Amino acid sequence: MCSGAIDAPKYVRIQCREFIEIWDGKNSTYCIADRLLKKIYKITKVLKMAKGPKAGESIYHSLAGWQWLLITAVLCVVHRKDIRMRRYQSVILEIARKNGKTFTVAVLFILLFYLEPGYSRFFSVAPDGQLAREIKQAIEPLIRSNADVFEDGEFKILRDVIRHKPTRSTYTPLNFSVNRLDGKEPSVFIADEVGALPNAYAVEAMRSGQLLVQNRLGFVISTKYPTVQNPFEDEVAYAKKVLDGIEPDDKYFALLYEPDDTKNWMENDSVLRHANPLALEIPDVWDDLIDKRRKAIAQENLRENFVTKHCNIVYQGSGTESFVPIDAVKECRTDHIDWSGRPVYIGVDLAMSNDNCAVAMVSADDDNRILAHVMAFIPADRIDEKNKTEHTDYRRFIQSGQCIACGDLTVDYGTIEQYVFDLEERFGVEIIAIGYDRYNAMSSAQKWSERFTTVEIRQHSDTLHPPTKLLYESVLGKRFLYEKNLLLENNFENARCTFDTNMNRYVNKKKSTGKVDEVAALIDAVYLLQQDIIFDDGFVVQT
Repeated sequence: MCSGAIDAPKYVRIQCREFIEIWDGKNSTYCIADRLLKKIYKITKVLKMAKGPKAGESIYHSLAGWQWLLITAVLCVVHRKDIRMRRYQSVILEIARKNGKTFTVAVLFILLFYLEPGYSRFFSVAPDGQLAREIKQAIEPLIRSNADVFEDGEFKILRDVIRHKPTRSTYTPLNFSVNRLDGKEPSVFIADEVGALPNAYAVEAMRSGQLLVQNRLGFVISTKYPTVQNPFEDEVAYAKKVLDGIEPDDKYFALLYEPDDTKNWMENDSVLRHANPLALEIPDVWDDLIDKRRKAIAQENLRENFVTKHCNIVYQGSGTESFVPIDAVKECRTDHIDWSGRPVYIGVDLAMSNDNCAVAMVSADDDNRILAHVMAFIPADRIDEKNKTEHTDYRRFIQSGQCIACGDLTVDYGTIEQYVFDLEERFGVEIIAIGYDRYNAMSSAQKWSERFTTVEIRQHSDTLHPPTKLLYESVLGKRFLYEKNLLLENNFENARCTFDTNMNRYVNKKKSTGKVDEVAALIDAVYLLQQDIIFDDGFVVQT
């Protein structure tokens, strides 16, 4: 096992800190099942490696540090009040190629044959038949190489299934097929190379089949793929929100081996260390990565595969980046903002009536800090649907006053219009102007214009770049203040920026990883603030 400090990426460090707290016995809710861990030690000590440079050695001494972390955390972290119940139900593993991923899964399945109740059903799901059989082909050599350890006939290996006779448990590899994965009831499933799946159907079909399983467990595993729009990126985005404390989900465990620095892969060795934990323990793997990097630098046709598969960076998405680090946003929280008597600027994002909308209010204080308050609006009859598809607990945000549900299957624009009309009385402010996107907002803008100054904000990069840049710099410089709003933080974490040919930066809704309506409304409001106070240009309609 690896010991001592290693160079690990941000989200791995966060997950490790949580695990160490439990390992040290300092968590009041969860603990380590010591007897179960000792049983795992015994099993892995008697089982031998089937192939590779360590063939014939015990698995116990051959597993790398990250592999032991995954196995121990997922199988042995349990509830203090009922040690039979595991904490984690969903496991996300993002790791570069050739880091022992498939072997780790094979070891997990063999352990599960002994640890899970009788008649358990295990499944692996992959984009095609060949990938689906990879895990089975990794399990078979381990079983055959350890025939002297197992009882005669203990395991039966067939073409499409592996059976464990003492427990009557089975493992079946499945390849992706639309509408043909329902009806399964997996105790444990592993979805492999999820980044190559066309949609989230396979993962959700497996999870749906576990509804009646008491101690359910599901693994979602993949390397990066050259697209930011795939089911695995959605899983990773949600896992990051859990690790950042934005989404309270104690059932998620994630090891996200993606580099903190996604730009300087040619010279920054930390990029390789962050994506390839096995290379930190096996010098030959590290040397091979260095050689592959040298070739990728010299030969452009090798770059996409190297950067995507060995650095865990989406190479084709290099023109898209996170808007602002979520840690920097959270440092801008404040306990209270006194809005009384302040001149304010309103930004409105009225998307399609069946989608999220947002209203943002900003002002500047005497220290030139941007003060912000943002409210989201969603269709009242779509709450459960949106909770499931967006992995967001909107009911919690509604109860905390960060979101308003209105209308039925579509948002009630009248509620949003009245919310804006009531802002002056509710907060004791003076609305200087309301900025809006022409799309879907013309009718509302006409109503507001009878009482307030309204400004159409051209939704183009050359118009939005200055306020986007100002908001970004204000957050990083801690010149941005807002009262605690987890839904707003969720939107900030989802937001991805794109650069146009003139290097104008703007938030791109299509390339963002979730809803960003609140950030869009905030940028519109900051635009008005910037024009009036910073540029002192007065208001002009952008056409």
